[in-house]
Amino acid sequence: MKVSSQADGAPQNGRRNFLGKALGLTAAAIGTAAAAGVDAAGIKQPGDDAFGDTPEALTPAGTDFELAHDRSVYAYTAKDGNLAKEGFEGKRWGMLIDLRKCIGCQACTAACKFENNIPTGVFRTWVPDVELGTYPDTKRAFLPRLCNHCERPSCIEVCPAGATWQRKDGIVEIDYDLCWGCGACVNACPYDARFINPITKTADKCTFCSQRVDQGLLPACVETCVGGARQFGDLNDPNDPMTKQVLSEAIQQLKPGTGNEPRVFYIGLTTELQNNPPGIPTLWSKEQQDMDRNDHDWDIATGKEADHV
Repeated sequence: MKVSSQADGAPQNGRRNFLGKALGLTAAAIGTAAAAGVDAAGIKQPGDDAFGDTPEALTPAGTDFELAHDRSVYAYTAKDGNLAKEGFEGKRWGMLIDLRKCIGCQACTAACKFENNIPTGVFRTWVPDVELGTYPDTKRAFLPRLCNHCERPSCIEVCPAGATWQRKDGIVEIDYDLCWGCGACVNACPYDARFINPITKTADKCTFCSQRVDQGLLPACVETCVGGARQFGDLNDPNDPMTKQVLSEAIQQLKPGTGNEPRVFYIGLTTELQNNPPGIPTLWSKEQQDMDRNDHDWDIATGKEADHV
């Protein structure tokens, strides 16, 4: 028995209707996404409210640093007990770097740059590649450098603006709103860990990625270390894996004679590097000139003879 032509076309018409409705829903979703400032994948695009009216998202790395490092950084502390300002009660964060495992790959340097949006030419952490000894008895060494978050930071007491402080858990922070870039802390740091940020014109340095630590994450340099040379933990917790290693192995600190009591420890630090670590040499007056401060307030009068009393 022959089925009617309407019955013959029913399955085909059903598929067409389904596809038509699906395409219609997709087009509607794309239109809604466009109106909301997102693409088809749900990713916000430059020009919407999240990016502002100016194309900061398209600027070179570091040039939008100022937008993300003002007092608004601490806005979320209203709901977490002022954690970003005061830190964790009873903890003492520290870092252990095993130089036997460091391969000098600079993954930590790159990760720090991306995580903290550090401008070109300055670094919060870096890994100098040095040659020790005299030819032909030479060897290659790597020495990861960063702020030591000292127990007795010399940078805090010299700050005339009160812009640098130490949290309860030992992390040394900088208030970018209070800092006016005088550079007193840059000169006071014995580890060459501080610099003047060319974008914000304020002091800058490693913060142990406190924005990550406060959320239960590791600092970016620790998480990305290819050789597993960096460990981060609570020095007040004897059961912390890092603390156990600090207590059980022979460890070293940079420039122990300064009295700063750094809380970045090393394994395998050579005598040649302990008290003469390779830094990033910068002439302070030159740094000021790079920031377009050419009033010579920081120049040293080298042509004058000594005055005798």
